[in-house]
This record gives sequence, C-alpha cells and structure tokens, in this order.
Amino acid sequence: MLSERRLEVLRAIVQDYVGTEEPVGSKALTERHKLGVSPATVRNDMAVLEEEGYIAQPHTSAGRIPTDKGYRLFVDRLAGVKPLSTPERRAIHNFLDGAVDLDDVVGRTVRLLAQLTRQVAVVQYPSLTRSTVRHVELLSLAPARLMLVLITDTGRVEQRVIDCPAPFGETSLADLRARLNSRVVGRRFADVPQLVQDLPESFEDSEDRGTVSTVLATLLETLVEEHEERLMIGGTANLTRFGHDFPLTIRPVLEALEEQVVLLKLLGEAKESGMTVRIGHENAHEGLTSTSVVSVGYGSGGEAVAKLGVVGPTRMDYPGTMGAVRAVARYVGQILAES
Repeated sequence: MLSERRLEVLRAIVQDYVGTEEPVGSKALTERHKLGVSPATVRNDMAVLEEEGYIAQPHTSAGRIPTDKGYRLFVDRLAGVKPLSTPERRAIHNFLDGAVDLDDVVGRTVRLLAQLTRQVAVVQYPSLTRSTVRHVELLSLAPARLMLVLITDTGRVEQRVIDCPAPFGETSLADLRARLNSRVVGRRFADVPQLVQDLPESFEDSEDRGTVSTVLATLLETLVEEHEERLMIGGTANLTRFGHDFPLTIRPVLEALEEQVVLLKLLGEAKESGMTVRIGHENAHEGLTSTSVVSVGYGSGGEAVAKLGVVGPTRMDYPGTMGAVRAVARYVGQILAES
C-alpha cells in the first residue's frame, strides 16, 4: 500500500503529464504543487513509485510519466468525476433537445461527445432485447402484401414488408392490428413469442390464419434479429492531435476502430450500466493497448439499454472525460424516457 503522500505525488504526476504532455520532474512537482515536503523527499517518493511500476522514465535524464498501472490507481483512488459547468450542461441540453428521432439522437450524441471530450466517441443503438413494444402498425400495400412497423419504447422503428399467402382484407387487418397491440404493447420483447403463440387459432377463416401466422413469423424474426449490433462512431480525426501518444503510428488504433465487434467488446455489456474505464493493456485488442476507453450505460426508466463512451490515448483527462460521458448518458436517457 502506498502512503497518502506518495498517492498525492502520483496524482500530481498524472495531472501534470496530462496537462503538459511532458515527462514530469521532481523540481517541477514541488514548484507547481503544495506537497509540503522537500524536492529530495519527492525524488525519493518518485523512486518508490517507479520501483512499484506506477511511473516510468521514458528517456535517460528525463522526468517520469504514468504507466497503465499508475493511471489505474489514479482512476480508482484519486480521480473524482469532474462535474460539468452550467454552460456545458446547458449546451448538452440544447444540442440534444432538438433531436427528431432515434437516429438523430444517436448522431447528435456522437458529435456532442466528440466535441466535449476531444476524443473518439462511440454510441451503441438501444438494444432490442432490452426494449419493450410501444406499438405495432400494419399497413396494406397490396391485396396480399403488408408492411409491419414495430416501434419500441426507445423510439426505434423497424419496418418489414410481408408477402401474404392470400389476400387480406382491411377488416381482417384492423382486427389483427387491434388484437396484436392489445397483447404486446408495453411488454418486453422476450415475452412477445409466448403472448402471441395462440393468436392464429383465434381467427375463424383458414386463409386469415395463414396470413396471421406469416405476420407473426416476421414480427418474431424482427424481435430476435441482432440489430443491437449497431454503432455510430465520430471524432476519429481527434486522434491526429495525439500522434506522439501512440508508439510508431496510430494506424493500428484506426484499424481497430473500424471493427464493430471490437468496439462492442470495448463498450462492454449494456446491462453493466455503471461507469467502466479500461486503460491501456486492459484492452484485449492489440491495436488498442495505447488507448483508454471510458463507457457507461444509458437508457430510460433507470435501466440501461445500450452503452456510449469515448476512446482516446491513455494520457487522458480522466475526471473531465468521465464527467462528460456520464452527463451525456443521463441526458440521452431523459430524452428516451420522454420520447
């Protein structure tokens, strides 16, 4: 266990290195921070921190920089989440408040996160598996062709065209629409198959039963399709500001960011709604070992339906980034709840 003083020295090194981009020496630390001890004592503390693997010396005769282990201790023990200022909160509210649909919400959220943090922003679309049904609409396109429109509680809209085995009249269509909605509105997607399994038998006409079965098959396929594997990413150009933070080249980082499966793993499971910070080598993908990922769940009604977050260099303003990610997630959740 490190002493409180050595934790303070580590905190000062992280803050200075993030702010100046330069390795930090003992003289600079004692000049910039009120540590209450002599430079010789600070040098001794830095030697212990280096021996323990919390800081490293990138070049001979240079100052020290935090390691992944040092950043991890900083995040776990030393970094509070920095609250956003009133103008920042107002800007978030104004920017997100004008969104017209789910795609617009996600698009605005990505742009906003990238601007606030000056990192790469990643937003996962709300998961269908954790959503509930708001409404099912059935529209007649032709005597034997329908359109199914599924609307979720998060504002997501899925459309499917259905070719029916026989013509389906407007009266039958209105009847099916009413019966279907009476059973599934407000219910979780996982519960829908059981709720509608006996619906075809409730129709007297055999041809109608065939069409009802076809409609239900399409609905259930829509429910289980993995559309939650949708992401939006923005602010990739921000990485070019941090060229010296990435050994040799940022190309492996850019290649990793192009792989959606990698990004989904980085964000983590949506049901883990709390803040997650993965630093450097904690990211399993080889191309991202020089980055940190800050993510959090968002959703309506206090339950996470997806994740959002940012990817940037390990030399990151963790308190500010964590505060921005958390605040944006909270606003997006409010929008989904009100939509």
